[in-house]
Amino acid sequence: MRMWPLASRNFRLLVSCNVISVTGSAVANVAIPFAVLGIGGSARDVGYVATAKFTPLILTLLLGGVIADRLPRHQVLFAANLFQAAASGAAAALVLSHRARLWELIVLAAAAGVGVAVSYPAAQGLLPQTVAPDQRAAANALDRTCRNTASIGGAALGGLLVALGGAGLGLAIDAASFLVAGALRFLMRFDATPPAARSRMLADLREGWREFTSRRWLWTIVVQFGFVTTAGSALVSVLGPLVAHASLGGAATWGLLVAGYGLGGVCGGVVMLRFRPGRILLVPLLFVPAFSALFWALAVPLPAAPDIAVSFLAGGCLEVFEVCWATTLQQQIPGDRLSRVSSYDALGNYALTPVAIAVAGGLAGAFGTRAVLVVSGVLIALITVAVLLVPEVRNMRRQEPASSRADR
Repeated sequence: MRMWPLASRNFRLLVSCNVISVTGSAVANVAIPFAVLGIGGSARDVGYVATAKFTPLILTLLLGGVIADRLPRHQVLFAANLFQAAASGAAAALVLSHRARLWELIVLAAAAGVGVAVSYPAAQGLLPQTVAPDQRAAANALDRTCRNTASIGGAALGGLLVALGGAGLGLAIDAASFLVAGALRFLMRFDATPPAARSRMLADLREGWREFTSRRWLWTIVVQFGFVTTAGSALVSVLGPLVAHASLGGAATWGLLVAGYGLGGVCGGVVMLRFRPGRILLVPLLFVPAFSALFWALAVPLPAAPDIAVSFLAGGCLEVFEVCWATTLQQQIPGDRLSRVSSYDALGNYALTPVAIAVAGGLAGAFGTRAVLVVSGVLIALITVAVLLVPEVRNMRRQEPASSRADR
């Protein structure tokens, strides 16, 4: 009989850390734009701060993967959380004291980006260490469900905190969340592992690159989702708000659309607690074109209620893929290289995001928002069909390992 993943003490701590830190980050995502505007900044300045976080994140992701494969991952996350707490705490102190300047918020946003770049690969590699191999699919689904729920709740909490106490309070909550999450990570206990062999940083990067490029199913899907993520970022940051402003009643409706997508992700994660497709890549990829439907629904646009329903569907379908993808990486990539491969995966997904956000408005102005949405949806569907033609993708099978002991 399979044990529930929450029987593992380390997994319980990991999920608790993720819920707390994701909640804090969601609060900060609401607070930061208002912090910039509160010091007299413009919409362009808000963009500068967002770009300041994203750029160092992209530039240091690969370094984060190497660090996470060399050192105990829970300790890497502990250090990263303390660093993130310091960055958010400094921003909160400046905003609360009414002494913040734009360049200071830009520098602190860049520091926060480095913290994410170090913590993300470590987090991807840590989860499979907390449960037995036959528990990983359920653990991935449960972890992602909890994080999606925390993201929705954190965004709502952020709006309330910023409205009642100002942006500085929201940033202080973010800093506190990282301190608590770091403390919980410090309580994790794992069996001692042999120290990693000494090697140069470039040698570690090359080894991770070989692991990444030697698997056609891996790099083709990363290329696919590089486009999906890029188009999705343009939708969330530029195209969707433009449609909502012009045709759907403004920010309130757009907020419901975004919340619907997040709620769909939560429901998709719940479904994945039980759903175990044997063809672990083929089946979830068939759900991806539901994301295209969201682009097309906004291109019409449909009335608000159907748009929200399509957003919910898209969020649920994408979550089915995300859970299967995490499980596939964990069963196919050696554990001592998983963080480096995850960093290449993340880099492929997010490298073009700043460019997409920057050019989306110009494309919408030149060709029309509707045309950009329709073409983006078509390309997502066509790229998915192309990836399904790759034999390794179609034929990848779920591995069902026998139950074994995990660190508790």
